[in-house]
Amino acid sequence: MSAITAPPSRLPRRALSLVPGLVLLVAIGLFGKYAEAGLLALGKATGTKLPDIEYVLWAILLGALISNTVGVPRIFRAGVGTYEFWLKSGIVLLGARFVLGDVVKLGGTGLVLVLIDVSIATTVVLLLAKWLKLGGKLASLLAIGTAICGVSAIIAGRGAIDADEEDSGYAIAAILALGAIALFTFPLIGHGLGLSDQEYGYWAGLAVDNTAETTAAGGLYSPQAQDVAVLVKSIRNALIGFVVLGFASYWATRGQATAVGKGFLPKAAFVWEKFPKFVLGFLAVSALATAGAFTKVDVTSLGNLSKWAFLLTFAGVGLNFDLRRMRQSGFRPFLVGALALAVVTVTALAEVLIASRVIGL
Repeated sequence: MSAITAPPSRLPRRALSLVPGLVLLVAIGLFGKYAEAGLLALGKATGTKLPDIEYVLWAILLGALISNTVGVPRIFRAGVGTYEFWLKSGIVLLGARFVLGDVVKLGGTGLVLVLIDVSIATTVVLLLAKWLKLGGKLASLLAIGTAICGVSAIIAGRGAIDADEEDSGYAIAAILALGAIALFTFPLIGHGLGLSDQEYGYWAGLAVDNTAETTAAGGLYSPQAQDVAVLVKSIRNALIGFVVLGFASYWATRGQATAVGKGFLPKAAFVWEKFPKFVLGFLAVSALATAGAFTKVDVTSLGNLSKWAFLLTFAGVGLNFDLRRMRQSGFRPFLVGALALAVVTVTALAEVLIASRVIGL
């Protein structure tokens, strides 16, 4: 069989390999929905004030329980690995709930706050890493992951700075552990401080590392907070090419990474290669919504599809949370990330509160 006709024959096999994992994601997501509804119904029937635990948290907890007890068998892994696709699809569909005017208004303020936040996060991580004597490339990966978009940024940075697998593994483990901590603590802190949906959404979008955890942390607060958190996080994600370019150029000057071509066009091509394309999808759907391409029924339907996509995402987040891998990374990368997260959390919150009081959000 020729190389031209081979791919179509492999396609059905590839699609079939995804089915078990997709079924598992759906099952865990539905468990989360039914657990949330069941607990509320039980409280109402018994007259007991039970906690309102969102389906987001149920799905993540069940996924994490499976991952850290029986584990995820090989037959499920291909389908479970699609959770990032569902995350990006959910964000694109979420664009239907924003007109471009809202994107520009929220995005303008968000961009200023993001630039401040990225500068602080990068500086803090590099200083802490130097203090704890971490390797330079591991420090770079932690800075990229903390400042921009967690695991995706680390993967993008790994190849650009020629980091080894061990360093990227340590950085990813630390970022995932810290994302889990942020996911559980941010909603509690937000409610404790009485943050508005808008304020909390800005804060989560600025301070939580991974896009999946940002989306989940927003959803645990309110649908409105989730919308704002996703938009602000998308602005952070859009800067990934520029930040990775900066680190790649630095390591190239030291002869420890492949040099980026000189001139505007090679650098622009590098940034475009790293740019998260789903952000453009979000803007395209938002542009269609602004142009009136969707009826109210369409917007509702697209919003429901977005929720289903996020449901699969949250199940995947739990199934990919592996405590054993995080223990293997040692305490120093985690300590650097934890201290950086604490600093960024406080400074981002201060930024949001000042912006809220001075210009209104």
